[in-house]
Amino acid sequence: MNQISALPDDRQSIPADRGALSQAPADPRMIPSAPAPADATIMVPVPLADLFRIANEYEQAGRLDDAAALLRRMLAVAPLQPDALHLSGIVAFRQGRMEEAADLVEQAIAHGVNTPLYYRNICTIYERLGRHQEAVIAGRRAVELDPCDPHALHNLTVVYYRLLELDESIACARRAIALDPTLPGPHFALAEALLLRGEFAEGWAEYEWRYQIPGAAQMMPKTDRPQWDGTALPAGQRLMLVADQGFGDVIQFGRMIPWVAARCPTLSLACSRELQPLMRQMLPGLDVFDRWDDRPDFAAYCPLSGLPRLYGVRLGNIPGGVPYLQADPSRAAAWRARLAGLAPPGYRRVGLVWAGRPTHNNDINRSAALAEFAPLAAVDGVALVSLQKGPAQAQTGAYYGRAQLLNVSAEIEDFEDTAAIIAGLDLLVTVDTSVAHLAGAMGRPVWVLLPHAPDWRWLLDRADTPWYPSMRLFRQRVPRNWSMVMGEIAAALAALPRQGEPQTPQ
Repeated sequence: MNQISALPDDRQSIPADRGALSQAPADPRMIPSAPAPADATIMVPVPLADLFRIANEYEQAGRLDDAAALLRRMLAVAPLQPDALHLSGIVAFRQGRMEEAADLVEQAIAHGVNTPLYYRNICTIYERLGRHQEAVIAGRRAVELDPCDPHALHNLTVVYYRLLELDESIACARRAIALDPTLPGPHFALAEALLLRGEFAEGWAEYEWRYQIPGAAQMMPKTDRPQWDGTALPAGQRLMLVADQGFGDVIQFGRMIPWVAARCPTLSLACSRELQPLMRQMLPGLDVFDRWDDRPDFAAYCPLSGLPRLYGVRLGNIPGGVPYLQADPSRAAAWRARLAGLAPPGYRRVGLVWAGRPTHNNDINRSAALAEFAPLAAVDGVALVSLQKGPAQAQTGAYYGRAQLLNVSAEIEDFEDTAAIIAGLDLLVTVDTSVAHLAGAMGRPVWVLLPHAPDWRWLLDRADTPWYPSMRLFRQRVPRNWSMVMGEIAAALAALPRQGEPQTPQ
């Protein structure tokens, strides 16, 4: 989560502290500007410094189109003004125009005088573009110019994580924390690097900083009730659990609800409606709600993602037996019959999910395109089943693979449908999404494609995971390149025995 401006992104943002931006030298040149009254005819000259100040205020307020328009006028008069070029790059970044953002900040660097902020911010832009070596060079230059800037060290922490240079990532995070122990970003980046290496004790403690990151979604409304410390509550006092992160996280950490209930029998769960049927499987009679107005009175609260720390999860004591979720039997039977009628007899039914939620802060690295799964479609005796939801579902219209593609996505109404379909598959092949967690929690065979720098929960250099025994991991060797992974999966799929009934590949 490196930083550029004030993005509401808990993984990568450019910090709101812009240093040189707020202290840009005044420019004596003037630019014409229309006065406020709509019917005025007299043009009033405005100093460039004032125009820049207004554009900077617009950017900080999120008025990006207005900021861009003012900056264009400013650059028309002073095309080499470095602060205006830099701020234009920040606006372009926030509007998703990454290549343009890099070009603008590169121009600012070329026409500026070793401004640390420019290097600090372009480090993040390069990281988003996958230009990691250039990001390292820029980040190091920012630290060289301003060794006391914890934000620059934080940005380097994220880049090194992307390169899986975890010693360097952790070292930069610790240096940033030493400079400013209150800065949450480096703490969270440190947590992810430690957890990825399996160093859970310190990792879980640092993970607690996640809700202090600027722009992070609040876990719940303000309350004077304490966060649960893991000890049993007095009889009758209610503990409120909060399903605080993405669907996959809720499925992964939901396994710990029975452990909580043994200590706090009076229990409620704040959870989105989509996941409530699955979470009710964890504890019969569990009180679940999805509107804060409906919450019961409670003595303490705890996020689901905070339970591993309280339990003391380590690699050798992952709680909860698998499977701990199952498909509704009647739905599963109906979907099994439907798939049997669609797929050729004797063909392996292989489910596909190739993209996650596009708004996810790491989606550019974790998602693939359906066309990249072509090697799987060339395997004999395979019928592919699309479980893809969201905008990426439209890619099925351009599918021309040899294997039949059964597109049942439009018929999936909820996670219970997804679970029922998974129960009737021989195998699910998916990128790192909530569907992977669901299949793993059901104990169903699932192969997961991981980006070069995976999420912390998948650890390093292993094809299995202690969280889900039925899961097999396939890891990218080159960032943002799925070709080798697809070849490995196709070869593994071709080596499976051809059977018509679901089985568990090894």
